[in-house]
Amino acid sequence: MLVRGSELRSREVINISDGRKLGNVVDVDIDLEAGRIRALIVPGATRVLGLFGRNEDVVISWEKVKRIGYDVILVEHRPFSSPPG
Repeated sequence: MLVRGSELRSREVINISDGRKLGNVVDVDIDLEAGRIRALIVPGATRVLGLFGRNEDVVISWEKVKRIGYDVILVEHRPFSSPPG
């Protein structure tokens, strides 16, 4: 399946690690010298009732993209967690 960069923006990103919807692709990080996609960028989650802005954007490296479908992109994203205590 051939997919244009502009078509990626209309697809929802689903994390197969926990089944969560991460959002729609808002940007693509491209290595112009190599001509390859390095990462997909999804907007961060909104904060309390959307009044306090958004968290940082979620950057998903291209290696974590598992499948691109007609409606969704499946990724294996494990966000960094802060150490306990």
